[in-house]
Amino acid sequence: MKLQRHERAALGFLARHLVVGIVGGLLFGGLMIIFDIAHLRTLATESNDGILTLVLFFFGLIITFGSVGMGVGIMSQAQDEN
Repeated sequence: MKLQRHERAALGFLARHLVVGIVGGLLFGGLMIIFDIAHLRTLATESNDGILTLVLFFFGLIITFGSVGMGVGIMSQAQDEN
């Protein structure tokens, strides 16, 4: 099934906003680890399950920030009909 031009444009629009959100989440998480906010770096380095801690932390951030990025993109399409 071939996508129409407007469908490809819409998916590309959402994908761009998703990537921006993911990059924002990774940047935010990286800064939290670098500056050891809430002792997250300490938790990850001193725990037996440090890798799992970091994977779940970044997974949650990617899901959250990616969704927010797509939501912002969708909401920015609103037109004032007044």
